Amino acid sequence: MSKRLRSEMGSSTADRIVVRGFDLSQDLIGNVSLGAMAFLELKGRLPADRELAVFDAILVTLVEHGMTPSAIATRMTYLGAPESVQAAVAAGLLGLGGRFGGTVEDAARMLQVGGSAAEIVSDYRARKQQIPGLGHPIHKPIDPRVPRLYEVAAANGFSGRYVRLMDEIAEQAKQALGKALPVNATGAIGALASELEIPWQVTRGLAVIARAIGLVGHLQEEMREPLATEIWERVDAEASGGAGPAPTE
Repeated sequence: MSKRLRSEMGSSTADRIVVRGFDLSQDLIGNVSLGAMAFLELKGRLPADRELAVFDAILVTLVEHGMTPSAIATRMTYLGAPESVQAAVAAGLLGLGGRFGGTVEDAARMLQVGGSAAEIVSDYRARKQQIPGLGHPIHKPIDPRVPRLYEVAAANGFSGRYVRLMDEIAEQAKQALGKALPVNATGAIGALASELEIPWQVTRGLAVIARAIGLVGHLQEEMREPLATEIWERVDAEASGGAGPAPTE
């Protein structure tokens, strides 16, 4: 006998939609924020105010970071397929990997799998891998997002063992490598997501949720003030020595 298909996420009838046990029309629309709705989807319950404050801080941090590769990919895809906004957003989200955004997952996994700070640093050094959540190519000597994230966490009672462990890892790395590698935003977010008991396996999804909003913003700007054609022409001219591409293929 085949397994019965079952989901607790949502269901609907002719006159009612239920999401995680709540009536969408009566309980949720007009009563909860987007952040609270996202928390409900992930955790199966609505957040307490202090949980929502930290969760919202995580999402707000991840929405926008300028002309990143994901934003450029979104703009360039829109240039080629202006009829498909969803494809342009998807193109940008596909780049949230090991260097951009996806490091939230790496940091959360490092913290949740366990071990002392010294053991974690020693293990990454032995494997000759970069320690996730530390250092930033632009934000030096500190990532300005981190103190504020930590402040929000502390004010709401979520400055616990994962935050302490992330800071201890930064200190151990400094001693081992002989240079400062302060906690960056993805390290702080990995710690805060862990404090909220969000499994590391879905923490990259937090970046996907938030960055999708930012990429739609980039598309709106691209519609009003296009940059993609200029980027294309300059790359072609400067990389290949050509005069720039024609407007269409």
